[in-house]
Amino acid sequence: MNNASTVSFYTLGCKLNFAETSTIGRTLKDAGFSKVEFEFGAEVVVINTCSVTENADRECRSIVKKALQYNPGSFIAVIGCYAQLKPKEIALIPGVDLVLGATEKFNITEYLDSFSKKEQTEIHSCEVTDANSFVSSYSIGDRTRAFLKVQDGCDYTCSYCTIPLARGSSRSDSIANIVAQSNSIAKSGVKEIVLTGVNIGDFGIDLKKEGDRSEDFLSLIESLDAIQGIERFRISSIEPNLLKDEIIQFVARSKKFVPHFHIPLQSGSNKILGLMRRRYQRELYVERVERIKELMPDACIGVDVIVGFPGETEVDFLETYNFLNGLDISYLHVFTYSERDNTDAIQLRPLVPVPMRKQRNKMLRILSEKKYRAFCEKFSGKQLPVLFENESADGYNHGFTHNYIKVRTQFDPLLRNKLIQCTLGSPDSSPFVTVEVDQVSAL
Repeated sequence: MNNASTVSFYTLGCKLNFAETSTIGRTLKDAGFSKVEFEFGAEVVVINTCSVTENADRECRSIVKKALQYNPGSFIAVIGCYAQLKPKEIALIPGVDLVLGATEKFNITEYLDSFSKKEQTEIHSCEVTDANSFVSSYSIGDRTRAFLKVQDGCDYTCSYCTIPLARGSSRSDSIANIVAQSNSIAKSGVKEIVLTGVNIGDFGIDLKKEGDRSEDFLSLIESLDAIQGIERFRISSIEPNLLKDEIIQFVARSKKFVPHFHIPLQSGSNKILGLMRRRYQRELYVERVERIKELMPDACIGVDVIVGFPGETEVDFLETYNFLNGLDISYLHVFTYSERDNTDAIQLRPLVPVPMRKQRNKMLRILSEKKYRAFCEKFSGKQLPVLFENESADGYNHGFTHNYIKVRTQFDPLLRNKLIQCTLGSPDSSPFVTVEVDQVSAL
C-alpha cells in the first residue's frame, strides 16, 4: 500500500455513524492512508450511509455521483445501514466499487489492496443475526466534543423501523472500557462527550453472556461523572420508557451531565403509538417532561415526531399538534413517514397522501421554531456557560450553552474550545442567539 494513498469520508445520518466513521478513519490512518477533505477527490472515498428515511437512500446516490465528479477514478466504498439493508441495490449505483455490511465495515482495510475501479461491484454482506459483537467507536478531530458509542443494535420492534434489521440485536460496551475511552478522549483536549447508540437507555446487555444485563445506564453515567478533564457529558436520544426517574435525579445533581434531554415521542396520539408498537403512551411522556422540569427548570428537551403514519387522520394529527403545543419542550425533530421495505407498517392502511404528510411536517416545523424561540427568550439577559466550537464561520465563533442553546459572538481565536460564562441576548431570525463574552470569567 502506498503511504501517499488518500482517503476521504462522507457520513450520513446519526451521531453513531459519525463515531464509527471516525474510528474507521483512524484504522485507515494506521494502515498508511492520508485523510483529505471530500472535495479533494481522494483515491478512496468511504460513504457511511443511513437508511432511516427514503431521502437517506436517495442522498447516498447523490453523494456517489458527487464524489465521482471530484475524481472519476475514486474507489467508492459504501458502508453503514443502507449497505446492510440493500447491498444489491447499492451495487447498481454507477461507480460503486465496494459494499460492506454490518460486520465487515470495521474490516475495510482487508478490501483495499487495490484501488482500481471495478467492472462489477464487490459485496461483502451478512445476515443481520451475525452482527452480534460490539465494536467500540468514538469521534475525534473536532477538539470541542466527541461522540462516544456505548451501545449498538435494538431489540424493539417498532412497526416502521429498519434499524434492528440493519444493526442487529441490542448490545453494549463495558463500563470499564467506556471509562478508559473517556479518559483517552480527555487527554486529547476534548471538553464534551456525547453518549451515543441506537437505544442507549437499554445499555448493559452482553450478548456474549446470552443477553445477560450485568450493568445498566445509571451505573454508566455515575461512573463517567468522575472522569477528570471532561467538562460536559451529554446524553443523546433516550426512550421515554427507559428514562427512569433515577436517571433524571442523577442528571439534576450532576456537575458534568448537562440538563439536555432528547426524548423520542413519534406521536401524541395513543392510537398511533399503538400502531407504531411504541412501548409507552402519551401519559408517560408527560410524566417524564414534568419530572425533568420540576428538577431542572432550565433543561432543554428535544422531541422526535413522525407525521403521516398510516392511519393518521386529521384528528390524530391535531391531537399530536395540540399535545406538543401544550408541552414544556424546546424543539422538535420532525420526520415525514416513508414506506420502508420489510417493516410491518408498510402493510398498514389507509395511507396518508404525500402532500398531506408534507403539510403536517411543515406545521410541526413552524411549531418547533416557535418553541425554540420561546425557550431561548427565557434566558435573554442571563449568564450561562458556553462551550465554543473549535471551528468558526462567517466571522463568528459558534457554541452551545449547557442547555443546548446555539450561540454566536464576533470571532476571537482565543475563544476556541473554551468554556466561558456569557450573557445571552435575544434570539434573532437565525438559529443563533448572540452573546456577550466576559473573558475574565472563563470557566
